[in-house]
Amino acid sequence: MFTKSLPFLFLLSICFAPLQAQEASIDFQQKHILLVYGGWPGHKPEAYGAKMATWFKQHNAKVTEAQSTEVYSQAELMQTVDLIVQHITMSEIGSKDAKALLKAVASGVGFAGCHGGTGDSFRTNTEYQYMVGGQFVKHPGGQIDHKVHFIDPTDPTVEGLSNFSIKTEQYYMHVDPNVKVLATTQFSDAYDSWIKDAVIPVSWKKYHGEGRVFYCSLGHDPDVFEHPIFWEHYTRGLFWASNSKLGPKEDWLQAAYSILPKKKSDAFSQ
Repeated sequence: MFTKSLPFLFLLSICFAPLQAQEASIDFQQKHILLVYGGWPGHKPEAYGAKMATWFKQHNAKVTEAQSTEVYSQAELMQTVDLIVQHITMSEIGSKDAKALLKAVASGVGFAGCHGGTGDSFRTNTEYQYMVGGQFVKHPGGQIDHKVHFIDPTDPTVEGLSNFSIKTEQYYMHVDPNVKVLATTQFSDAYDSWIKDAVIPVSWKKYHGEGRVFYCSLGHDPDVFEHPIFWEHYTRGLFWASNSKLGPKEDWLQAAYSILPKKKSDAFSQ
């Protein structure tokens, strides 16, 4: 995905040194991170778990790893968790575990993740999708070159970052219209003509009760995490969600739709 010539790597080191400095400044101050991974092996959950566990520990977090959703029903443990990071593609979740997860987030535990490990988990559980704020439906063309555009330059997960191009799966998502969209991507008609120019969120944040939720649709394989802009955005999102219990509740919800017509009509004139 990335040219490995020495001149190219030298240019990367210059261009992205400020991003490396920002990531290095993240300090979780011993917050308790619950890292849960498993499901479809194509998304390499063990590799994701190993990478994220190492990164969290390097940034002063306490990490508990689990490879089963049964951990969500461990009430004593869940009371100590500040952030849940999940990477389970498809699979299923039992009713007891699902209720425990939703209860934990609604009570203030942060929840975050990426790609199918969060946006395509437990396809039959609509309560889970309601909490996440979206659901994967297709990636037309598979691994393709596409652009990612940041929407709100003032948001702390985005500030100072540039739009970027990447070759990976371009996720077409069904998304809750009331999330705060952080980044988007535009589709072409190269694979499905009817989605030409469709703009779909790539990342967003939202609340579920008192809990902060952050999601990004990138992250198909380990190579994607080597992209410095994506990685910076993703790790900032994780940090934002980790402050769910401590940070003030943000008030940015704006209705995506109107209850009034765009133009006056007889139907609304009475």
